[in-house]
Amino acid sequence: MKIQEFVNMEEFEKLMSNWATATGLATVAVDADGNYISECYNFTDFCIKYTRGSSEGLKRCVKCDQEGRGVYKCHAGLIDFSIDLVVKGEKLGAVIGGQVLPNDPDEDFFRNVANEIGVNEDKYIAALQKVRVRSEEAINASANLLGQILNDFINSEFDRKYVRSIVVGLKEGVEKTSAIVKDITRSTEELKKLQNKQKILSLNANVEAARAGEHGKGFSVVAMEVGKLSESSSVANERIETLVREIAQVVNNMHDPKKFEMLMKD
Repeated sequence: MKIQEFVNMEEFEKLMSNWATATGLATVAVDADGNYISECYNFTDFCIKYTRGSSEGLKRCVKCDQEGRGVYKCHAGLIDFSIDLVVKGEKLGAVIGGQVLPNDPDEDFFRNVANEIGVNEDKYIAALQKVRVRSEEAINASANLLGQILNDFINSEFDRKYVRSIVVGLKEGVEKTSAIVKDITRSTEELKKLQNKQKILSLNANVEAARAGEHGKGFSVVAMEVGKLSESSSVANERIETLVREIAQVVNNMHDPKKFEMLMKD
């Protein structure tokens, strides 16, 4: 299951963009395999152009992306975050970002990093000076807020799609049930005709048995049994008709949007 399969990605991007504008922090959403599924917001030259621009820096960044959880310090000395995106207990990806400093940088430390990853020291320091400084407390609050917003959004989107599929299935079921109800109604009408014939047959049989006198006793017993069968069929048919009316009422209610909503709540 992928986030893009059920989420309105335009709305998803708006949430990320607004958050990035409000906080000034970098962010991007990735799928379970680490592939980007959103635009990159507020990404710094320090991270993208220089750190990830070197093969050694990229290798270290990928390792941080895979292993980082919550708010953490990356290999290059910046503060990053990674918040899981989870739907019904299944991790579908993460929102990662940060790319800020928790305090004024130690220039010597970053010059050492530049040497380790094979980047020009002066250009690296110049890019570093453009990186925003945010308190660790503010970074924590901002990252957790974004994680909560996006998780609430994707879960509501999933539920909306799931409920929609249930409703579609119910509507199809309603149509099939309506057809079945019509068939049952036709069948009960046929049963009524048969019952009437049984009653007439029973009545005629009794008349003939009475005319036959002693010789018609056996015929009379048969007539009595036919009459009982007719009565039993009549009771069963009435019960079927009652059930059919109840089913028809439920089906009609499901066709009515307001009544269907009340049924769903019940």
